[in-house]
Amino acid sequence: MSLKSFLSSTTPMMMRVASKPLPAALLLSLGINVLKIIYKDYISPRSLIGKVVVITGAGSGIGKEMSIKFAKAGCTIVLLDLSLPAVEAVKSIIESEGGKAHAYVCDVTSSTTVYSVAASIKKEVGEVWGLVNNAGIVSGKSIFEVPDGLASKTLAVNTESHFWTVKAFVPGMIEKNDGCIVTVASAAGLVGVAGLGDYCASKWGARGFNDSLRLEFRKMRKYGVKTLLVCPYFINTGMFDGVNTSRWPFGLILPMLQPSYVGDMIVKAVRRGQSELRMPRLMYASDLLHFALPVWLKDLAFEIIGFSSSMDSFTQTRDTSK
Repeated sequence: MSLKSFLSSTTPMMMRVASKPLPAALLLSLGINVLKIIYKDYISPRSLIGKVVVITGAGSGIGKEMSIKFAKAGCTIVLLDLSLPAVEAVKSIIESEGGKAHAYVCDVTSSTTVYSVAASIKKEVGEVWGLVNNAGIVSGKSIFEVPDGLASKTLAVNTESHFWTVKAFVPGMIEKNDGCIVTVASAAGLVGVAGLGDYCASKWGARGFNDSLRLEFRKMRKYGVKTLLVCPYFINTGMFDGVNTSRWPFGLILPMLQPSYVGDMIVKAVRRGQSELRMPRLMYASDLLHFALPVWLKDLAFEIIGFSSSMDSFTQTRDTSK
């Protein structure tokens, strides 16, 4: 029996061990997941050559990094950003390395603009296979200090825009039963952080949107359309300048992530067909904290680690008024 056939036959096996002691079921589940990782990583990772991928917020930060990484994997990149000079610069980098890219100005908070730009892309570039919802802003202010307009804008950019881009680009994927939607959320979509109330709310919303989207595809039996939820810790792109990622010695296991590493991991996760990616891996333990610890003890742990004061030294270096 081939490895692929073995993996597809594991569901009945799981049902048979469901009535057995928990450790047996956990060990079997672990073994199956290890085999799946080996199969997807080393035997049949998906080729991305020739795939058209739209990336929002592609003019800087992790959006720029992902654009370059996906282009190196053979994708044709469609760069969306508010700044034309920014996406034109990224386009030049990609083309100088032999890749293909197209640049468009797009305000993702406007459904009318998104639908119009999407129509142009389909006409000028072709059908889209992948969508990376990456555009994001951060105010870095407490709930009581953030201006109403900026709080609303944070939710519009980080969450609401996903509705417009998905409606614009995903119907074609559904029709072909082939595609991938990447939702760049955050570790702040897993836990609350003082000084990031609007940002946390937007990333929790993006996470919920991703989960609902995945279940809608499943309900439609469109198993060829994949979703990937990305929840990274702070990334060293300038978006979170000045933050204290965590107190010593916790900073040794929760360092600020480097954009190149994050970009590589996202491309690898898409090729694997992975559903969720948290970085660093320690962030997977956040679920354990939610379920295993009482609220007061979890809050105390966050204070000791330094999460509760991480935004105290934050410096806003990006213009959030546009």
